[in-house]
Amino acid sequence: MIDALLLDFGNVLVHWDPYLAYEGHMDREAVDAFFADIGFADMNKLQDAGRPWSVARELVGTSHPQHLPAFDFYLENFAATLAGPVEGSAELVAELRGLGLRLYGLTNWSAETFQHAAVAAPATTLLDDVVVSGSVGLAKPDPRIFTLAIDRCGLNPATTLFVDDVPANTAVAAECGLQTHLFTSTDELRADLIARGIAVGAH
Repeated sequence: MIDALLLDFGNVLVHWDPYLAYEGHMDREAVDAFFADIGFADMNKLQDAGRPWSVARELVGTSHPQHLPAFDFYLENFAATLAGPVEGSAELVAELRGLGLRLYGLTNWSAETFQHAAVAAPATTLLDDVVVSGSVGLAKPDPRIFTLAIDRCGLNPATTLFVDDVPANTAVAAECGLQTHLFTSTDELRADLIARGIAVGAH
């Protein structure tokens, strides 16, 4: 039985691709070099966990000052990295709300850029509550953020389905007692929900 869903945002409810910030400004090879030099993936994890972007900028300015324009351009154009709702996600969220399920978000996202989520994917505003990693100073797959979400949202892990596109996150969620779905598409999520006895429509 499932009475609540805990949903990731990036590439589950809203498309995110950091390269999109640079379309028409830098070619992919140049962006790849910039990302590699500053360790973008690791940097982004720290931003998701609550580090201010001003701190990241200071570090880039010290280690790779030639990349400060590209760094600033990313933040200035962050909204462009969000390519709209994941296909079918808005309709599914609406259906789940109509069925009376409790819906929550658990997203790795910088608190300083999170306001863009609602514009890019309005369905994210239909959730009962959202735990934003950058606001709480913890990020998936740290088990503490799952415990925090469970407590804050008043969830019963055994009857809550956690949906995320990152295997490491679903693995830790399962260790925390949550049911899990590794997201690949909205249609596959629908099929899983139907198999679990939730009366959403099949596509």
